[in-house]
Amino acid sequence: MNLTLPPKVTDRAFERLAEINAGADAPRALRVAVEGGGCSGFQYAIDLDAPGAEDLVLERDGQRVVVDPVSLPFLANAVIDFSEELIGARFVIDNPNASSSCGCGTSFSL
Repeated sequence: MNLTLPPKVTDRAFERLAEINAGADAPRALRVAVEGGGCSGFQYAIDLDAPGAEDLVLERDGQRVVVDPVSLPFLANAVIDFSEELIGARFVIDNPNASSSCGCGTSFSL
C-alpha cells in the first residue's frame, strides 16, 4: 500500500521563513504551488502570500507554509527545504513524484 502524505517542511525552511518574516508587521506564509509550464511540463511557484480558505497549512512556531488543493497531489510526500549554495540561496523541493527534473530545479515532469 502506497500511503500519500502531505509535504514535509524541514526545520531549515521554517527557520529561513522566520528570518524573512522577522521585520514584517504581518508575517506572511510561504506558498508552494505547482503550475503547468516550464521546460519539463510543470513548474514550482514559491511566493509569500496569505493562506486561503481551502489551503493546507503546515505550521511551526508561528510560521506557515501553504499549499492549494490543486497542487497538493503533485506535492504528496515531497520535502520543502531551504538550500544555501555558491550559486545562491533558495527554497527547494525534493519531490518523489517527479520522474525527471530540469537543471534549474524549478521544473519537473511526472
